[in-house]
Amino acid sequence: MEINIKEDLIGQLKEKGLKLTPQRLAIIDVLVENCDRHPGVTLIFTEARKKAKRVSLSTVYATLKEFSENGLIKELEFDRMENRYDVDLSDHINLICKRCGTIADYDIPAPLEPKDIARKSGFVVTDTRMELHGYCRDCLKRPD
Repeated sequence: MEINIKEDLIGQLKEKGLKLTPQRLAIIDVLVENCDRHPGVTLIFTEARKKAKRVSLSTVYATLKEFSENGLIKELEFDRMENRYDVDLSDHINLICKRCGTIADYDIPAPLEPKDIARKSGFVVTDTRMELHGYCRDCLKRPD
């Protein structure tokens, strides 16, 4: 699955006419390798630097912004924790633990159809982000 995601991201990058630099490849590798963790900038920078020495923090921020603006990844913005990045663009719910900050994906049983919502409500959906906040199993088992 990781290989398909990586190839897909690289293909989209080329389609949009964006250069394929060693820094961008390192960032893509980190995003793909940590897709189940929904990595933040700190993790992405630390790991990308191991893969391509010339990766700066500003390069990571600029690359993530560019990827997000071009629809290659989804930026998950938060008030009380570091923004995270998601390479899974399918409709799903993010389960966010309020204690440890982990984010887990939960597939929606029936597909959500933005066209149906637009038809019924007159509201044009441009982006979706569904999340539930609570406590993961590990945090529920731990005493305060």
